[in-house]
Amino acid sequence: MHEPVRFTNKTEAHGIIYIDGAGSGKSTTIRRGLAGFKALADNPETGLPRWLPVMVENPATLRSLGCSILEKLGIDTVSERTKVHEIWKMVRHRLEVMGISLLWLDEAHDMFKKPSSTETENMLAMLKTLMQGDHPVVLVLSGTERLSAITGLEPQINRRFSKIRPEPLRFGVDDARVTGLVTAYAKRVGLSCDFHGDTVQRLMHGSRYRFGRCIETIIRAIRCAMEDGAETLRVEHFEIAWGQLEACDITRNVFAMNDWPSLELDDDDDSASASAASMVAKQAKTKKRKG
Repeated sequence: MHEPVRFTNKTEAHGIIYIDGAGSGKSTTIRRGLAGFKALADNPETGLPRWLPVMVENPATLRSLGCSILEKLGIDTVSERTKVHEIWKMVRHRLEVMGISLLWLDEAHDMFKKPSSTETENMLAMLKTLMQGDHPVVLVLSGTERLSAITGLEPQINRRFSKIRPEPLRFGVDDARVTGLVTAYAKRVGLSCDFHGDTVQRLMHGSRYRFGRCIETIIRAIRCAMEDGAETLRVEHFEIAWGQLEACDITRNVFAMNDWPSLELDDDDDSASASAASMVAKQAKTKKRKG
């Protein structure tokens, strides 16, 4: 059914938080999942899907996010004199009129500038409001680890969301599947494939064990092979492709160095998540002391 399941005496809907690192492929995964959900596919009254995707701008404010949603709902211009609470009243009204059952906010971590701020508190309160009332919508928030740390600040918000965290790629477990992808992609453009040894593990390590980054490197390596006029996709093409993506010296190229397992790779998602988690922990301690 397209109607949300209602909780708390049928007064509110719940949502889903999809958490994964940059380049993991979460946006593609969610889009395909929602597009294949027949109950949300088409609203016979509007001829449009019952789900709405919105990319969160960075930086985002309550006003800018509300205006972005309204634009997706057919309202291109909002007066600068319109107050924020009026914008969100319009959002809720248009969601109901358009028969939208599910709202997907992609890159949702950009909704929260700081773990602790009035803007963040107001943003969390507005999310809760969207899932309540006569026309509650299911919210899908997708973003990096920082999103989990932020939403954990508000217990009432946190309990309303199921959390999805895809497993990272693992040596031994995913080797055959990733190798199969490389071979299939190469075959599709007429290339044979010389993909052997520990190359697949180098690919997973260099991709931070994220599926989406693996795919990006594979496609770029195939493009390098085609530009080179090669008939076979080889490790050298992965070396070139990964070097282009990382802008690294050959001595720090995961496909070129001998001791590649020792290569430590920067990950902005980790540092942002750690910062947010630290702030959450400090706030929890403060509340405990006050209590």
